[in-house]
Amino acid sequence: MRDAAPLLSWDEAEARCRRWRAEGRRVVFTNGCFDLLHPGHVTYLAAARALGERLIVGLNDDASVRGLKGPERPIQPQEARACLLAALRSVDAVVLFSQPTPLQLIRRLRPDLLVKGGDYDRSRIVGADEVEGWGGSVHVIPFVGGCSTSALIARIRGRAA
Repeated sequence: MRDAAPLLSWDEAEARCRRWRAEGRRVVFTNGCFDLLHPGHVTYLAAARALGERLIVGLNDDASVRGLKGPERPIQPQEARACLLAALRSVDAVVLFSQPTPLQLIRRLRPDLLVKGGDYDRSRIVGADEVEGWGGSVHVIPFVGGCSTSALIARIRGRAA
């Protein structure tokens, strides 16, 4: 059994990506909040990893999640979310980012593949132009039906009332 994937600094992640590419491994990048990890997340991350040899996950820090999702989020602090992601077999590294989008991180890591989940139109995927500009590709993986962090939170709150 392998150790959990590490939580890396931006510098460490950049060096790791360079090393993986030098070893001939295709580096896949995805990002998200991953608040209350659920089966849809696990399935999505496994599918993303299957597109290459290494998967690095950009994780929104707590402040950026609040900016995206509202003042009551995240439910889980960034350390817990990073720990859960890092424990997944499909995830090779986790990197926190605080910016509104992962564009700066994508530019630093220069992944071979950029993956997003859901019904994204390619023109709306942050970093797509950059990744394709250096010869990489962009993939959209459909959401798993019935799996949603927001729905899960609503269900929990409904039971607690």
